[in-house]
Amino acid sequence: MRPCSTVMHLLLRCMRGCGRHSRSRMPRRLRQPVSYIKLIFKSLYFNSLTNSEVVLDCILEPVFWMVEVVTRWFGMVFVFLVVALTSSVVFIAYYCLLPLVLQTYSLGWMMWHICYGNWILVMIVFHYYKATNTPPGYPPKMKNEVPFVSFCKKCVIPKPARSHHCGICKTCILKMDHHCPWLNNCVGHYNHRYFFSFCVFLTLGCMYCSISGRNLFIDAYNAIDVRLCFFNTFVEISLPPYTYKDRMFHKSVIYMWVLTSTVSVALGALTLWHAVLITRGETSIERHINNKEAKRLGKRGKVYRNPFSYGKLNNWKVFFGVEKRSHWLTRVLLPSGHTPYGDGLTWDIYPLKKDMMPV
Repeated sequence: MRPCSTVMHLLLRCMRGCGRHSRSRMPRRLRQPVSYIKLIFKSLYFNSLTNSEVVLDCILEPVFWMVEVVTRWFGMVFVFLVVALTSSVVFIAYYCLLPLVLQTYSLGWMMWHICYGNWILVMIVFHYYKATNTPPGYPPKMKNEVPFVSFCKKCVIPKPARSHHCGICKTCILKMDHHCPWLNNCVGHYNHRYFFSFCVFLTLGCMYCSISGRNLFIDAYNAIDVRLCFFNTFVEISLPPYTYKDRMFHKSVIYMWVLTSTVSVALGALTLWHAVLITRGETSIERHINNKEAKRLGKRGKVYRNPFSYGKLNNWKVFFGVEKRSHWLTRVLLPSGHTPYGDGLTWDIYPLKKDMMPV
């Protein structure tokens, strides 16, 4: 056993010598990053606070980083897609469908379609422009007396209540709901109303195009040459010849109906979800936090109450900035650039708790 132990001792001394040799040969620029990586790796084993969530976050960090990079760089592409798809539907509606409306409908129905369609279009364009160009709101970076609930380790600044750090924008956002790639902007305190109103009116516009264009879609679909498969045998259906303009009209109607029907279903579900959150007085992020807090207090026999909820109706008043009955028209159903309640730093709105706005 003695010769074996001697050989092992010599082998360990050789490995240590090689390691020192390699460290001495390592360029000076690489020593500090390598030491830093080793320290991070060792911290996973010597940290008493390490748990399964920390390890999972470390493993998924490359995935999060890739999603943030893709979302940041492709933000303008998503905005271009929204503008292009919306413009294509508007072009088809004005160039293809409006002449039919003027020729076939009565004066009353014609005026209703024109007024409703243009009102929806104005509301969509206004709220999308404001949602993309209005900053969501950022906490102050200088020292101040504003109360805060936590400290952001990435921004190295105090975080007020309802503020969260956005990894894509690389900053903290006041009353952050989420980062929307279709806006290329965060949805926060100052543009949350614009985002929700855009979703509502775009859903209404898509439903309007889908419902009113249903008969046109059926006629256009039947007018295109199709191939039927009957017991693995293709049968060609011969239809009357159409001009190039007729075929383009039929394809445009089909494209518009399929696009608007799909968007109305998908965006309608998202809009309903945000409507539920607004009714409860919480954001998408706070929804998960409140659920965890409710479960934690439920185990202790206590009931969790959202401190930022002022009641179902008052939550909508706060969200839309409604102070009197006429504001439901001027601030909700018409374009309005008014700012939301408060500065996003404090959330004690005492008049609303006392229901000072009976509307």
